[in-house]
Amino acid sequence: MSLLPALDNPDLIRLLPLGGLGEIGRNLMVLESRGKLLIIDCGLMFPDAHMTGVDLILPDIAPILHRREDITAVVLTHGHEDHIGALPYLMEQLGHPPVYASRLTLAMLAGRLKERGIYRASDLHRVDEHSSVEVGPFTLEFFCVAHSIPDALGLAIRTPAGLVIHSGDFKLDPAPVDGRRTDLGRLARYGDEGVLLLMADSTNVEQQGHTASESSVGPHIEAILHRCAGRVIATTFSSNLHRIQQLMDAARGSGRAIALSGRSLETNVAIARSLGILKVPDEALISMKRAKDLPYEHLFVLTTGSQGEPQSSLMRMARAEHNDLELGAGDSVILSSKMIPGNEKAVYSLVNNLLRSGAEVFFEKNAPVHVSGHASREELRTLLQLVRPHYFVPVHGEFRHLHLHSQLGQEMGVPPSNTAVLTNGEALRISANGLNREETLPLATIRVCGRGVGDIGEAEVKARSQMAHYGLLLVLLKLDEQGRPAGRPRLISRGLCGQEQGQAWIAEATQLLCDHLEELPPEIFSSTQLLEDELKRPLKRYFNRKHDRRPLILPLLSRGDELPATLEYKD
Repeated sequence: MSLLPALDNPDLIRLLPLGGLGEIGRNLMVLESRGKLLIIDCGLMFPDAHMTGVDLILPDIAPILHRREDITAVVLTHGHEDHIGALPYLMEQLGHPPVYASRLTLAMLAGRLKERGIYRASDLHRVDEHSSVEVGPFTLEFFCVAHSIPDALGLAIRTPAGLVIHSGDFKLDPAPVDGRRTDLGRLARYGDEGVLLLMADSTNVEQQGHTASESSVGPHIEAILHRCAGRVIATTFSSNLHRIQQLMDAARGSGRAIALSGRSLETNVAIARSLGILKVPDEALISMKRAKDLPYEHLFVLTTGSQGEPQSSLMRMARAEHNDLELGAGDSVILSSKMIPGNEKAVYSLVNNLLRSGAEVFFEKNAPVHVSGHASREELRTLLQLVRPHYFVPVHGEFRHLHLHSQLGQEMGVPPSNTAVLTNGEALRISANGLNREETLPLATIRVCGRGVGDIGEAEVKARSQMAHYGLLLVLLKLDEQGRPAGRPRLISRGLCGQEQGQAWIAEATQLLCDHLEELPPEIFSSTQLLEDELKRPLKRYFNRKHDRRPLILPLLSRGDELPATLEYKD
C-alpha cells in the first residue's frame, strides 16, 4: 500500500483524487496545503451489473489514513449520494473530522449517520452561500450554484499558494424552481481577483448548447396529468426535490391526492418538508393504504425505482408484486429521470413490464419529462470565461468527459501545459511555476455488501459472476486414513443445466474424474491443495470443451464421516 507523504512547501498545493475521475460517482478530492488536508465531497458509486450482490462502491481512503490528524475538514457541495453517500461508512476511519455543508445536505447526512450509529452533532457545521470558514491553512468561501437538488454550493478555497475554485455540480439555470441561480457575479469577481486553479464539473461536456431549465419540465408534466383519466404513478431520483416539487404541484393542480411509496423517497420528502424546502400541505398527502380506496382519477403515486432497481417499489408494481397497487389498463407512468449509464437494460426492462401491464409510459425517449442538472458545453465555456484560471483540472466524469473538458479549457485560453486530466490516485503538485504529476497511488475497489465494507474482493466478485453465468458444481470426495479416495467422488450441480440433461453430464463427468484420480501419483494425495487442483482440472476441461460451460467448481474433501474441512474457494 502506498501512502501520501506530507507537503510542507507553502508555495505548493497538491490534488489527490480518490474517486470521481474516469467514472460517474464516488467523488472525493483531497486538497493539500502546508501539510494539511481538505476533503471535498465523499460520495459512493453504484456497482456495474457484473458485480453480483454488491450494493455500493466506496472511495479507497487508505493513502491518507496515516495522516488523519492532518485532515482539517470535509466539505460537501450538495446532498446527492455520489457526493455524500460514502461518508457514513468512512467517518470513523477519518477520525470524525468537522463537516461543512448546507442545511439540506447536513440533514440528509445526519439521517445516514444515525442509521449507522455514529451521529455526533458536534461534527456537523452548517454553511450557506454567504459563509466564510477558516480550517487550517484554508479559507472556505461558498457560493450559490443551481443543480437538481436544493442548497447546492460551489467552493472558493483560499490557500497560501493562491485561490482555488471548485464548481461542484452545477448548471446555469435561468429559471430554477427555488430561484437560486448560479452566482455568476461572484465567479466574475474571483476571476478579476485571479484564480490559480479551477476544478469544474465535466458530466455534460458532450452536450452542445445550454441545459434546459428545471422549471421547463413542470408544464409538460401538468399536460400529461390533465389528459390521464386513470391513476398516475411517477418516479424520479428521491433526492431530486425540485422535480418532486413540480410533480406534486402538477398532481394537486389536477385534483389528485398524493401517496408516497419507497423508503428513500419518504425520508427525503420528510426532511425537505421539515426544512421548508418542499412545500406541500399535510392534507395533500395520503397513505398507500388509503390510496386503494380512492377513485382512479383522483390518485397520484410518487414512487422509487427510476433506474429499474429489481426490488424498488415501481418494479414491484410492474411485476404485480406490490402489496398496495397493481397496475392495469388506463394507468399512466411517468419516469422523470435520466437513465444512468449502465442502467439502460434495467430501465428498458421496466418500461417493457409497465407496458405489458397495460399502462401508458412516459419517459425521456418519448416525452420531455426530464432535464439534466449539469451544465452543458456553452455553460462550461461561460464558467471558464468568467473565472479565467491559470490552471484547469476537469473533475466529475468519465475519461472522455475529462478529455473533452480539458480541450474546451484550451479553447478558452488555458495553455495545454496548464491543464491536466487526472486519474484516481494520481497526485498533482501545483505552484505558480507549473504542474508536476506524482506517482499514481494504487487504489482498491471498496465494496459494500450488506453490512460488510471492503470484505468482498476481486476473487469473490469473479466467483459470483461465474456462478451467475454458469452455475455451481460441488465435488464431494471422501478420503481414507492414508488420504486416498474412499469411494467414488460425488458431483452436485446447481444452475448448470436442466435436470434430465444434467444427469447425463454428471454421470459422464464423474467417470472421467474417477479415471483421472486412478492415474494420479501418490504424492498428489499428500497435499490438499494439489488434490483440489487435480479434482478441478479434468472437470474444467470437460465442461468447457464439450459443453462450452465454465461452472464454479468447488471441491469438498472429508475423512470418514467428517464434514468437509473447508468451504473456501480457491481458483
